[in-house]
Amino acid sequence: MNFALYRELLAVQPIRRLMFVGMVARIPHSAAGVLLTLHIVLTLDKGYAAAGAAAAVMTVGIAVGAPWRGRRVDTVGLRRALVPSVVSEAVIWSVVPHVSYEWLLPLVFVGGLLTLPIFSVIRQSLGVLADGDQRRTAFALDSIATEMVFMIGPAAGAVVATSGFTVLGLTVVGVSTSLAGLFLIWFNPPTRSAAQTGESQADQRHAAEVAVVSAAPAHLQEAAADLVPAGAARAGGGRAGLRGRVAHNFAWFTATVAAVFAVAAGTGMVLSGTDVGIVAALETGGHQGEIGIVFLFWCAASVIGGLVYGAMHRPVSPILLLLGMAALTIPMGFAHDTWTLAFVSILPGLLCAPVLSSASEKVADLVAEERRGEAMGWYGSALTAGVALGAPLAGVFIDGTGSSGGFVAVGAAGVVLCLVGLLLKAVRRRRVAV
Repeated sequence: MNFALYRELLAVQPIRRLMFVGMVARIPHSAAGVLLTLHIVLTLDKGYAAAGAAAAVMTVGIAVGAPWRGRRVDTVGLRRALVPSVVSEAVIWSVVPHVSYEWLLPLVFVGGLLTLPIFSVIRQSLGVLADGDQRRTAFALDSIATEMVFMIGPAAGAVVATSGFTVLGLTVVGVSTSLAGLFLIWFNPPTRSAAQTGESQADQRHAAEVAVVSAAPAHLQEAAADLVPAGAARAGGGRAGLRGRVAHNFAWFTATVAAVFAVAAGTGMVLSGTDVGIVAALETGGHQGEIGIVFLFWCAASVIGGLVYGAMHRPVSPILLLLGMAALTIPMGFAHDTWTLAFVSILPGLLCAPVLSSASEKVADLVAEERRGEAMGWYGSALTAGVALGAPLAGVFIDGTGSSGGFVAVGAAGVVLCLVGLLLKAVRRRRVAV
């Protein structure tokens, strides 16, 4: 491994500046989830089901807006495409802390719809500013920076929220993200080269997949949604009939691919439910200020698990990895203090990055290269759908049975999903054998 490539990369001023802006923009976004949850629970005095529903609404907004934002960057250029995001980030997140819950829901949906597309912009720009081995090094460095941000952000958000400053914190999230967008408009990094090679497009797609793993376990929404534009551009040409076009366009969608998408949805559900569960467990125990400790252990375990899995020579089935992660999430509900919860979170955390890596690798193996971008787009949609489901599911059980209910609910749901998948797989094999 040539570590000197990192030094050479950061010696390039546009790349160094781009990496800095990416860090500045992602830190407030990574804190927003914890801040919004605690604002709804502590300031608005609503339950965790309400907080989970708000998170789901925002996730749906992000997922709906991602393809449109990506197309706008391609068609009108970065500067014009970012203007709605810069305005909405500053306005919406300054208004959200001052309205009732009923008004908050449509506002966070619009906020998600127009969120600053920092993941895709940084990735596209790095793909243009760097090439060959340098491009892969740039994406690796961005992945490391993303993982560090998502360890720091939730801790900072928890400290601000538990100090009684959720209103100020959410406002700062919007203003600082808007300032990062203004800096991007001024800097105007290139997002498209004169001639995109097949290698650069493959690197871009791989970087999008890596970004999903890097954003886990705590913040999958934006990274997962950014996979969707990959499949959005492939519209069925010709007029051979709707039925024929659908059959042709989805010929790659086999039962095995569907199973991988189910694993992706299950993974998103377990991770977003665990996210809400951690906040609830510490808030109800009066240890809100220590939320960052648990997130640090959980996210760091994911990084370590990803490094170990990446060094393995043989892949592991994603359904088995999800089964292990979901089952190991359940004991988190029986932790009685911060440090116990932090240490128990290590085991499911270790399997987080591996299950996402294994699932995206499986899609790449099952789908032909010319349809892989479309397949990864649908994979991102499945992951986003799971994220949108997990938070309210955990919230309902937390409100009904206590803070442990969130962990048990999403963990048990993940286990059931995997067992059903393994059973169907065994039945299918038996039929093939007959």
